[in-house]
Amino acid sequence: MKAIDYSKHFSFNLGEPIKLLILVNDLSFFLSHRLPIAQAAVAAGYEVNIVYGELGDVAPEMVQKLGFQSYFVPIQRGGMNPLQELRSLYSIWRLYRLLSPDVVHLVTIKPYLYGGLVSRLAKVPAVVSAVAGLGSMFIRMDWRSRLFRALLYPIYRLAFGHPNQRVIVQNQYDASVLVNWGVLDSQKIRLLRGSGVDLTAFTQFEEDDGVPIVCFASRLLRDKGVYDFVAAARLLQKRGIEARFWLVGDADTKNPTGLTATELQSLRDGGVVEVLGYQKDIPALYAKAHIICLPSFYGEGIPKALIEAAAASRAVVTTDHPGCREAVVPNKSGLLVPVKSPEKLADALQWLIEHPADRLAMGKAGRLLAEREFAIEKIVQGHLEIYRELLERVA
Repeated sequence: MKAIDYSKHFSFNLGEPIKLLILVNDLSFFLSHRLPIAQAAVAAGYEVNIVYGELGDVAPEMVQKLGFQSYFVPIQRGGMNPLQELRSLYSIWRLYRLLSPDVVHLVTIKPYLYGGLVSRLAKVPAVVSAVAGLGSMFIRMDWRSRLFRALLYPIYRLAFGHPNQRVIVQNQYDASVLVNWGVLDSQKIRLLRGSGVDLTAFTQFEEDDGVPIVCFASRLLRDKGVYDFVAAARLLQKRGIEARFWLVGDADTKNPTGLTATELQSLRDGGVVEVLGYQKDIPALYAKAHIICLPSFYGEGIPKALIEAAAASRAVVTTDHPGCREAVVPNKSGLLVPVKSPEKLADALQWLIEHPADRLAMGKAGRLLAEREFAIEKIVQGHLEIYRELLERVA
């Protein structure tokens, strides 16, 4: 795991170390999406503790080697057992009492709900709640989703009700949903566009010769548009378009829309797409691809896959959907298509395949967008400013 030196950028001389606790569902998510923030906080004089519910594909020793203390609490992303959820709440409360954090940073749904509730009970001085997309529950209009939202309404109100709190959203749509739902005061909202990207990791901007490669890289969820991607690939094959289609990512069995092992095997056997599984080296992966495609209708923040596509100078085809549309400049760095529309998706991909000069120009525009909006230093700076804003209210 790469350690980035932020000390020359973010040294604020806070004096006595201020205790920052970062609570995440998954330790691997911390390393992939929040590590630079923690590193910058240390450089700025904070004492940083990482609290996680699941390991993902990493070990706690990896975090300790990076200089952070890590703690386990029993949070399960897919769990709904009332006794287990109460145990999660109690474990968070006990850890807050043990560590006495000055500010807690709560990332993803269960941490910002449970951590937000407990922060009020434990009288934590400052709370940052990070809404990295609202998930499928706020997109679907079926009766189960409506009922679930109704049950969650008081929990959201309490979790977002701390008197010294900021709620980070990645797109304006999510902010509007939470404010209009009546669970969040608009004065608490801070907009930071995505998780950021280390631009220096992406250096190979020229395309490889040969058959164009279209790459889908994300969690393998139906709501991320996996089957729309496969259907579009099948349509292009029927049209005689020469291209390869890569399906890259982990199966997420704890998500209700995650593909099963049987479904993945069926896609492998079908021969339309190449199922590559999880790939750790995204810069190397995107350097081999010509087009990045994410036809998502999930409740996105801003997908990291699309931010990385911009950094890699690759043209994007994605949906005109909250979070996805914010990752491109339409018709300049990428093309937007309607959700759940494989034919429109195929049309957009075909256009880019058949117009390589325009594709390259879109990739260059995407790189400029990444440099302007998504650089990790900008996102890190935004987080540290939020920490300072809250702590100044306590002092």
